[in-house]
Amino acid sequence: MSQQSSISFDNTEYAFAYKNDKELKRAHFLFSSMGKPWLVNAGIKLTPWAVKNNIPLTKTIIRNTIFPQFVGGETLEETARVADKLEKFGVQVILDYGVEGNDNGDESYEHSMQQFIKVIEYAATQHNIPFMSIKVTGMCRFGLLEKLDHSVDQNAGSLMKRFTKAMESLTDSEKEEWQRLQKRMVTICSVASAKGVGVLIDAEETWIQDPVDVLTILMMEQFNKEKVVVYNTLQLYRHDRFAFLKDSYEAAVLRNFVLGAKLVRGAYMEKERLRAKEMNYPSPIQPDKESSDRDYNAAVEFCIEHLDRIAVIVASHNEYSNLYTTQLLDKKGLPHNHPHVHFSQLFGMSDNITFNLAKSGCSVSKYLPFGPIKDVIPYLMRRAQENSSVSGQTGRELGLIEKEIKRRSL
Repeated sequence: MSQQSSISFDNTEYAFAYKNDKELKRAHFLFSSMGKPWLVNAGIKLTPWAVKNNIPLTKTIIRNTIFPQFVGGETLEETARVADKLEKFGVQVILDYGVEGNDNGDESYEHSMQQFIKVIEYAATQHNIPFMSIKVTGMCRFGLLEKLDHSVDQNAGSLMKRFTKAMESLTDSEKEEWQRLQKRMVTICSVASAKGVGVLIDAEETWIQDPVDVLTILMMEQFNKEKVVVYNTLQLYRHDRFAFLKDSYEAAVLRNFVLGAKLVRGAYMEKERLRAKEMNYPSPIQPDKESSDRDYNAAVEFCIEHLDRIAVIVASHNEYSNLYTTQLLDKKGLPHNHPHVHFSQLFGMSDNITFNLAKSGCSVSKYLPFGPIKDVIPYLMRRAQENSSVSGQTGRELGLIEKEIKRRSL
């Protein structure tokens, strides 16, 4: 039997083996709730306000409902128990300290950097945690990134050349801010390189993404020579990202490093479209889902064709995209656990994909955020909105959960 024919995403016994009956019923309740857009919209508006204002019982309710479905825990120690549980089923972990959008000054940014390093040091002691994830907005003022991005002339050559020119628009103190951010990133990547842990740099909103891309390329040029340490995240629901992947590959060839590419569809679709409409500029989002799927699968194919120079993480909840990746590997006679190919899904979603890939021998992980409730609220709100807005996502999750509940009852 070929590797390809042994993979099926319909086996719910494998998909939910790590959940007991109580956890499965809680997941059913949550996805049923997220199937009601009015409820999700109310929650997205009220929950951050309630947490910020310490409304009684808010954190208790979150801790007992949506939090354990999508988050590993409030501390690294709590999250370790989830990671250990996943390991028993051959599933690895991408650890994510859930701090983002932090505009509280250098002391806070330094604290975030130390937390990221703490995560790396812990991950290095665990053989099933090959990666950790960071958001640049946890270590830098949002306004600085926004000003830099706004100053980049999109018609002035390569991204690196355009960015160098954009730096001229900064004041001396802002240039020092940027240098401090670079220093923090170098510190993190140096520890990660020494410890053998990969660093995945998350995508941000389009209006701050250019400086994040530049920073990531600089880190890859420095740390991705002998092995792959740093990965950029490409959101393929943006119509320009497939071209950017090709440009990044050319930069990797020119500057002699291995490109780390984490391929996702995206997480800011509603916000991006709304801002584009309000500010009257062309939307950066693909015109339809078919276009996103086309570019995503083309990006996967491009990466598989260039595995000598690209290490790819197929971070997708789309069953076809995952299966297509394994088919491309089959076609080239490459193993599904090729060292430059990894699969990943968010913790709490698409377990049918994750655990069936693991069962077939693929290198696959769960993206596992952790942190205090107040810090992970933005992440949780995105998960709620995503499951509400992505056509068929909630229904698919519910159908699989109901299938497994029925199987267990028999």
